[in-house]
Amino acid sequence: MMSDDQTPLPPANEIPSATGFPRRQFLTALPLVGAAGVFALFAVGLTRNPSEIPSVMIGKSVPAFALPPVEGRQLGLGTEHLRGQVSLFNVFASWCVPCQIEHPLLMQLAGENALPVYGLNYKDSPEHAGSWLDANGDPYRRTGADRDGRVAIDFGVYGVPETFVIDGDGVIAHRHIGPLSSNDLSRTILPLVHQLTARRAIS
Repeated sequence: MMSDDQTPLPPANEIPSATGFPRRQFLTALPLVGAAGVFALFAVGLTRNPSEIPSVMIGKSVPAFALPPVEGRQLGLGTEHLRGQVSLFNVFASWCVPCQIEHPLLMQLAGENALPVYGLNYKDSPEHAGSWLDANGDPYRRTGADRDGRVAIDFGVYGVPETFVIDGDGVIAHRHIGPLSSNDLSRTILPLVHQLTARRAIS
């Protein structure tokens, strides 16, 4: 029996927690705190440029490979061709719509002879790849038909298009995800190419 000087205890869900808040309010706030955290991470993700996602391949030598050329071309592509000169290594496919967006820029680079441009044709049918280059122009000094995608996997490719800057020693110096733009070339890729070329000339 409870004496007159005793007061009833509050319900368990209203007993103050260690934080000083009633337990009911504390439990109610947990989902809101979790949602706020998820939203914050999402907001940070939106501020990141997907083309600047880091690659574990940066600073490493290009993987060993040797591929036959795209149908209708004579020169295949392998590791040895990505050494001796700073070059651009572009992953493309005839079925890739964004590849059509960047293709005129690659044609421009090839026309200016700014640097060797090599093409890795990703999971494409031989006849479609050759016809696509015939119709849109072929900016590539050499091409490699990566029909099963194994070489692209070795490069850490997420999808097409992707473009890598390879230094004269065959080391991956830069990776760009998605279609190239004129700003990408003028602000990032070409300055890096000039820097790597100058450094190689000095050494």
